[in-house]
Amino acid sequence: MERNVTLIALFAALIAVLGLVPQITLMSGVPVTAQSLGVMLCGTVLGARRGALAVILFLVLVFLGLPLLSGGRGGIGVLAGPTAGFVVGFPFAALVTGLVVEKWRSAPVSVASFVGAILGGIVVLYGFGVVGMALKLGKTLPEAALLLTPFLAGDLLKTAIAALVTQGLAQVRPGTLLSRS
Repeated sequence: MERNVTLIALFAALIAVLGLVPQITLMSGVPVTAQSLGVMLCGTVLGARRGALAVILFLVLVFLGLPLLSGGRGGIGVLAGPTAGFVVGFPFAALVTGLVVEKWRSAPVSVASFVGAILGGIVVLYGFGVVGMALKLGKTLPEAALLLTPFLAGDLLKTAIAALVTQGLAQVRPGTLLSRS
């Protein structure tokens, strides 16, 4: 129990630290950040339940006003901007990523992590993000989806990084990979 709490807090802190990597804001108003990599790692390393809890802990701190989102944003007001869908989708992205890694035990860790990060960290997260952007920007779903296409290459790179980091952990410290325990 104590180990789980520690790892959940550690991964919430990891997401916050990845927010310090300078963001690049595209014309859509949505910033390219490293924080979605942290969300993917929550799922690939901690698994579905613990990964989602780490993201929820991070979001609770954000909603309480701590400036932990990329660009120093925090507070409940983050739900008023075009990134609201992504913020709401973070725990679901970690959950789905973790479920894939947990359930697909016949695949190597790197493959399950890569596919899990694509399904959770891109498909699920973009689903929430597209809906949020459409609502906040007054766009149709296809218009909002089109605004996100420049992010795909970077997010695919993040999925590869998540898979490599998870594979490295599995080789060096297999006991820390809770998604496979």
